[in-house]
Amino acid sequence: MGTFFEAATGFPTILFTSALVVVVGFWLLVALGAADHHSFDTDAHAGAWGMGGVPVTVVFSLMTAFAWFLSLSATVLLDPIAASGLPHALLRLAVLIAALLVAWRVTRLFVRLLHRLFPDEPGPSRQDFVGLTCTVRTGCVDTDFGQAEVAARDGSTAVVQVRQSGGEDLTSGSTGLLYAYDEVGEFFWVARYDAALDPRDHAG
Repeated sequence: MGTFFEAATGFPTILFTSALVVVVGFWLLVALGAADHHSFDTDAHAGAWGMGGVPVTVVFSLMTAFAWFLSLSATVLLDPIAASGLPHALLRLAVLIAALLVAWRVTRLFVRLLHRLFPDEPGPSRQDFVGLTCTVRTGCVDTDFGQAEVAARDGSTAVVQVRQSGGEDLTSGSTGLLYAYDEVGEFFWVARYDAALDPRDHAG
């Protein structure tokens, strides 16, 4: 046990031990809901290293764990060789380089398996609601105020801001058709629903 502890706190494994402590702490925060596993994805990309398709935090965690294990194992197994005459510092440096390279290759293999769990399809967009019907949830809808509930194609629902430029009054419980989205105002233009206005009925 003492040998493993000495190896874990000595060079080069101490570098990976420190990183592993950070990784474990991060995933504990994710489990508690205090952090998101996508936290660093906007600032770093693993695609250039052949490990794209999954969150960077997952890539870093896997590579850190593999490098730590490899460095620890190699240090314990190879230290007797250093005692027989091979320069100790040179051996430890070789372990550091080898652990990083092997960990990178193993992580790439795991990323390919995990990629199916993190598809590249973009998330839902507000533009996806255009052309769908909605149910008004406010007393009225005019050019300045209004809210409605809309069901996405995947079955989820959302309350969105809606505006009406004219036509028949829309009141609470009315069915409307979201026919356009205003990017500046971040609201949908809505009209009273009429089957003749529904673009899905004219598809094809």
